[in-house]
Amino acid sequence: MNDLKFSFLNDPAGFSLSESFFALTAQSQYTEVIIAGLINTLKVAIPSLVLCSLLGLLIGLGRLSHAASWRWLCNAYVGLVRNVPMLLQLLAIYFAITRFLPIASEAWSWNGWVFLSKSGLALPTWAAGEWVLPQQGRFAVEATWVLSPEYLAVLLALSIYTSAFVAEIVRAGVQSVPQGLVQASWALGLNKQQTRREVVLPVALRLIVPALSNQYLNLLKNASLGVAVGYPELVSVSNTAMNQSGRVIECVLIVMVLYAALSLLTAWVMNQMNQRVNRGAL
Repeated sequence: MNDLKFSFLNDPAGFSLSESFFALTAQSQYTEVIIAGLINTLKVAIPSLVLCSLLGLLIGLGRLSHAASWRWLCNAYVGLVRNVPMLLQLLAIYFAITRFLPIASEAWSWNGWVFLSKSGLALPTWAAGEWVLPQQGRFAVEATWVLSPEYLAVLLALSIYTSAFVAEIVRAGVQSVPQGLVQASWALGLNKQQTRREVVLPVALRLIVPALSNQYLNLLKNASLGVAVGYPELVSVSNTAMNQSGRVIECVLIVMVLYAALSLLTAWVMNQMNQRVNRGAL
């Protein structure tokens, strides 16, 4: 068995990425492309975390709504999304984007500021004290900031899939609040909206945050499924790197260490949040 050697990280990788936070060429080192893959993982995981939290909160509260139609819709959403593997949802979203969206020359536009097409989502950027708007061409929409179809598919799949589990956590957390606290808040003159905002949600957070930690960790690791649609995240980049360099064990170890570090960091952040929401609890 050959000894482990990580010196190959300083060699030219011989490939670049379809999208990267910084410029890469075929002469870029393996270290650089792996870092770029790590950044791509964070670039899709962090926004997905925010989106799934907001969507999960709305769906979870919707499941407790007094409106039967809204409650049924939220229950159907959770039941469907939770029982379909995320990989299938990811592929369905990606094929929907590449199949049903218009070509660049016929891109959907919102007042010339945002363009959506098979090429992705083109957004305006702020530079030199003014907005730089995307320019629609025949074959592509030119813009400084373009979210690729692969990125959009992974972002939506992560957000939608995880939001169903977050919704269930929110529902359980809200229902765990003692009814006596709710009745006491009504006795003090608070209406239903004030009771939910000032009493129910702060108390429910003490049970919601620990359970959310597991879902956020799962979301981070599920970002590796981006390899299925060609999004250049950490696993996808490492697969190419091990094929190019032949250093399979070293590449696998690097990915394992990086994911372990990200998971430990996420767990630490959530632990700090848990301590904060439980401060002063009996």
